[in-house]
Amino acid sequence: MRPLISYLRVSTASQGKSGLGLEGQRAAMVAFAAANGLEIAAEFVEVETGKGSDALDRRPQLAAALKAAKKLGCAVGVAKLDRLSRDVHFVSGLMAHRVPFIVADLGADADPFMLHLFAALAEKERAMISTRTKSALEAAKARGVVLGNPNLEAAREVANAARAKSADDFAAVILPTIAEIQATGATTLRAIAAALNRRGYRTPRGCEFAPMSVKYILDRAA
Repeated sequence: MRPLISYLRVSTASQGKSGLGLEGQRAAMVAFAAANGLEIAAEFVEVETGKGSDALDRRPQLAAALKAAKKLGCAVGVAKLDRLSRDVHFVSGLMAHRVPFIVADLGADADPFMLHLFAALAEKERAMISTRTKSALEAAKARGVVLGNPNLEAAREVANAARAKSADDFAAVILPTIAEIQATGATTLRAIAAALNRRGYRTPRGCEFAPMSVKYILDRAA
């Protein structure tokens, strides 16, 4: 069986959405590999917030997946194209690494031209949605509609709740890895933080883990 490197990516915002979570992507990749005579040789998981993620230096696990694929002379597989990016320039930059990409959602025969095309369409769709939203807001303002949230305190409560949920989602994603690290004998906060950093994990702000970062996650779980 031909080897395949599996790359999964989630953000704290999208983790809970159907089809975009880790388990959904993993199941899609396992089914795709089985149907196409492929064997998943290694799996790389990226957890990021989405901000500034269209840059390879903000995707250490993707860089590691590329390196592993080059070593094995095989492709990197993703469940959906947007797990790589919706940015056509970022996708083009990945192609320059001379590592083939397979998108399970598009089929095994999707060549680089098709990947560029679908990325360009996704980018165009995003731009059109932004334009329509701006136009709708301008039209509402012209009709005298007061834009914004008049209840500032309520808005703050919603924002705080959103931040708390984001932190809980991130903790839910990273806790299994922490448990795995603890099982190897690394039980101190400093040792766990060091192990997470070696694996390429980053905090929601894109920083390396510190002992207090690990404590914060464990406290949320408790």
